[in-house]
Amino acid sequence: QRVGAEPRSEFTQVRHRVPMISLDNAMDDGELADFHRRVTESVKGGADVVYTAEPKLDGLAVSIRYEDGFLVQAATRGDGSTGEDITQNVRTIQNVPLRLLGPDCPVVIEVRGEVYMTHAGFERLNSDARRRGDEPFANPRNAAAGSLRQLDPRITAGRPLTFCCYGWGETSEPPGDSQFAMIRRIAAWGVPISRDLRQVMGLDACRAYFDDLGRRRDALGYDIDGVVFKVDRLADQAALGATAHHPRWAVARKFPPQEALTVVEAVEFQVGRTGAVTPVARLRPVQVGGVTVSNATLHNMDEVRRKDVRVGDTVYVRRAGDVIPEVVRVLAE
Repeated sequence: QRVGAEPRSEFTQVRHRVPMISLDNAMDDGELADFHRRVTESVKGGADVVYTAEPKLDGLAVSIRYEDGFLVQAATRGDGSTGEDITQNVRTIQNVPLRLLGPDCPVVIEVRGEVYMTHAGFERLNSDARRRGDEPFANPRNAAAGSLRQLDPRITAGRPLTFCCYGWGETSEPPGDSQFAMIRRIAAWGVPISRDLRQVMGLDACRAYFDDLGRRRDALGYDIDGVVFKVDRLADQAALGATAHHPRWAVARKFPPQEALTVVEAVEFQVGRTGAVTPVARLRPVQVGGVTVSNATLHNMDEVRRKDVRVGDTVYVRRAGDVIPEVVRVLAE
């Protein structure tokens, strides 16, 4: 029932009926406060606005379409308007229901969420790879994304993938009054949601939730890179609207980038296609946020002088925005 299709030669495209736009980021407490101020200036209730809060999972966003309760299609986010058809692969994920429970599910509903890999599943996958003599995956996010984009769903079926719903797209019935209530309703149909989904009121409660999750981050058993806050009342979401890139009623409060210590072994200069020269530090390889980093940008010579980076220095490195490795500062002592 879960694996029955022949391997495909390519992925077909799926156009999202409701766009899957990305979230705006709040990198610090001040940016979260700015988001809250903009919300309270636009909706009724002022400072007492209620948000749903949940972990921001570090995986791959997907949309799963059910018709008459049955799973009929699944797609990646892609560019937000068009994604790839990964229906047969998603059907292999054990906690994704092939049929929704209960008599009250809509005729049509698209549930949206994250496909990710737990730390235990990732370790098991890499242990099996090493035993076969294969190259292990760098981190759980890459492993999850690569697993979902297999043309042969039998390969995906052997990967320890997990799905967690955080929203919805097209639905044939009104979703009700609140984000929190709708997600709980989706859970009642058998779709997995976050155990840490909460309702919080006001900015201080948002900060408290963020701090609490930050303290528990390492014990969760899966990777998160922040907390997502969404205005709970759907009428307020509609009033706030969205830009072309992100909804004005939601924000991702990101955790600070993880840092690690290593040594600058050399510096090289790269010439870009526009002629710009960028100094790049060659580093003693080090793990940063689940990725092995051996090169880091030094941006430009003004930054090199400001940070006083020299060959042989011990430096802190991080992945800016959890993506591009950069040298943060020198450990002078």
